[in-house]
Amino acid sequence: MTLQYQLKEGNYHLYDLSAPASKVTGQHRLRLKTDNVAIAFDARTGALREHGSPPRIHSWANNTRRRLRTSGALEHANNIVVVSGPLPVDEINKCLKIDGYCLEMFTRLHELPHGKRLGSAGKAATR
Repeated sequence: MTLQYQLKEGNYHLYDLSAPASKVTGQHRLRLKTDNVAIAFDARTGALREHGSPPRIHSWANNTRRRLRTSGALEHANNIVVVSGPLPVDEINKCLKIDGYCLEMFTRLHELPHGKRLGSAGKAATR
């Protein structure tokens, strides 16, 4: 499956590019529409773990951390990082396509422009 985010009308739209575009609309299958995006990744490797709407991804991260801690994998639990907010769509798509890119984006998070309007703050990172 080839996924790609696009910014349309102030929302992030996640499309499945592996499916053929609709003959009627010319659009690929819409998988998600959200006002902000969250990305969960491994802080050690930069590997993407999950992405999507912030409430779902934060919930996934909290549940996964809890399960890992319960099983004794404290280091793995502590390595799950979630970045959410109005991130630049090209950076989000690089995270989907390039192995380990999430860590690169995270180290430059303070330099990245706001994903929707220039000059506004609104990025958040939690661990």
